[in-house]
Amino acid sequence: MEQDINIKIIDRDGVKHEVMAPTDMAMNLMEVVRSYELAPEGTIGICGGMAMCSSCQCYVLSDHELPEMQDDEEAMLSEAFNVKDNSRLGCQLQINPDMEGLEVELAPEI
Repeated sequence: MEQDINIKIIDRDGVKHEVMAPTDMAMNLMEVVRSYELAPEGTIGICGGMAMCSSCQCYVLSDHELPEMQDDEEAMLSEAFNVKDNSRLGCQLQINPDMEGLEVELAPEI
């Protein structure tokens, strides 16, 4: 059964976008941002979603129970710029129905 969820993404200019993200396509948050072109080409998901760069770092603003951070993501964020307590790598957040209403803000471009 196909289910799209509503996600709010604040881009790097501070503009809030409400987008629909499919939960049945194994997409991650970084891919959703790219598919809606909410960040300029080449400034997000540079490593292709391997948790090897921090170009898709975002700040989770809503109170959602998200999958636990894996070692790769934690290591990458420990070296990234502009990291906050609520930082996550978008490529490591698989879109699922529990994320309905998720609100994130893209971290500044480095």
